Amino acid sequence: QAQLVESGGGSVQTGGSLRLSCAASAYTGVSQCIGWFRQRPGKEREGLARLGIHDGSTYYGDSAKGRFTISQDNAKNTVFLQMNRLGPEDTAMYYCAASQANICYWDSFRVWGQGTQVTVSS
Repeated sequence: QAQLVESGGGSVQTGGSLRLSCAASAYTGVSQCIGWFRQRPGKEREGLARLGIHDGSTYYGDSAKGRFTISQDNAKNTVFLQMNRLGPEDTAMYYCAASQANICYWDSFRVWGQGTQVTVSS
């Protein structure tokens, strides 16, 4: 089973950027997709971006389109989330997750990291 560790969160001002990293063990051959999610205070968890590990396909949720980019470094078993033009509404706990489903949907992710906090100040 994949184990996931997020890093790269922190505090940034409005308009700034952050790059989150998700380091995965037992990466290929087990998981089919890696996804990034977030949970804002008082809100439900939402899917931001997911990536097919083997074919590199990507899909973005509405909150991420045009501002966030998911990518991977297979050599390092790491998936990144580049976040640009951040605003206070992006303040949240950010999680990466792995799915073993052949077709990945937002609800097919079963293995989760511990999360990394992102705080955007105005």
